Amino acid sequence: MATEQQSGEALSESRRSGPYASAVNWVEALSETQFAYLLLTPALILLGVIAIYPLASTFSMSLYADQLTGSARLGEFVGLQNYIDLFTGARNYALPSAFLPTFTSEFPFVTNIYGSALMVTLIFTVFSVLFETLIGFGQALILDQDFRGRRWVRVAIIIPWAVPIVIQGMIWYLMFQPNIGFLVGTTENPALLNQLGLIGTTPLRNTADSLFLIIVADVWKTSAFMALLILAGMQSIDRSLYDVAKVAGASRWQQFKMITFPLILPSVLVAMLFRTISAMRVYGIIETMAGCQTVPSLSCLVVTTFNAPLYGTSATVAFVTAGIIAIVVSVYIVNFASEDL
Repeated sequence: MATEQQSGEALSESRRSGPYASAVNWVEALSETQFAYLLLTPALILLGVIAIYPLASTFSMSLYADQLTGSARLGEFVGLQNYIDLFTGARNYALPSAFLPTFTSEFPFVTNIYGSALMVTLIFTVFSVLFETLIGFGQALILDQDFRGRRWVRVAIIIPWAVPIVIQGMIWYLMFQPNIGFLVGTTENPALLNQLGLIGTTPLRNTADSLFLIIVADVWKTSAFMALLILAGMQSIDRSLYDVAKVAGASRWQQFKMITFPLILPSVLVAMLFRTISAMRVYGIIETMAGCQTVPSLSCLVVTTFNAPLYGTSATVAFVTAGIIAIVVSVYIVNFASEDL
């Protein structure tokens, strides 16, 4: 017993001196804020590794030659040469021939394959997010009303969103496939959309028509997602505000302008942020409906070069694409902060 007591005293004495005591004194000297940051440090390091490591690995891969180019050998370190080749168009020869001539013949101001893919992605992102927001907003206004059969209307709006992308792509592919689809006719018997000049008789074989139909298909599917997010914002509004507005004699338009819109604006912006990020990564609906060679988005370019296999070029495109998305997200976040959202 005496031996155990002596051992405990020796252990306590050792803890009051040496590195352990120094560490304890250092922690006790921290302020509450510094101590909180200290506790968060392991989690922040873990998040940083998870978020940064894939990007760092991709950037590292992009610095190596993926084929015999000039004096560089396969797998040799070439620095930023892949980036220079990508932006100057020197890599066009390494990509499927249908990529470049198909699109640049319709948009001659786009001079290289990455510019072509970037233009396709931006057009898709701007128009799909714009129309999804407008239609989703309208759907949310309808769903926010109390009327008979509202549940069935909600189901009808949500069903397209629940359809998997592959099935969605096949549905729209068949609708616009010549001799099969009822929305596209023939040269002798053109359908209504052909007569209006909106699409040709083989719309999924040229970039402009395919891009138009892919945007329509994406709006059909994803407007429900926007509607649900905006509806959640609407239903969080205190209903007593509308009662007060009615007593004050405000019209429905004035109620919308002064109460509804300002209070759901944060929800709308967040929904647009999510959809913008998702739209810039578009791939599945393109591959299923028209194919990446007809509508070459940035993600299509990554997959095509990866399958070539041109891993250095693929990593270069992927890293630049991630940078563009990061810039878009940063712009959104800065705007949110400036508006106190």
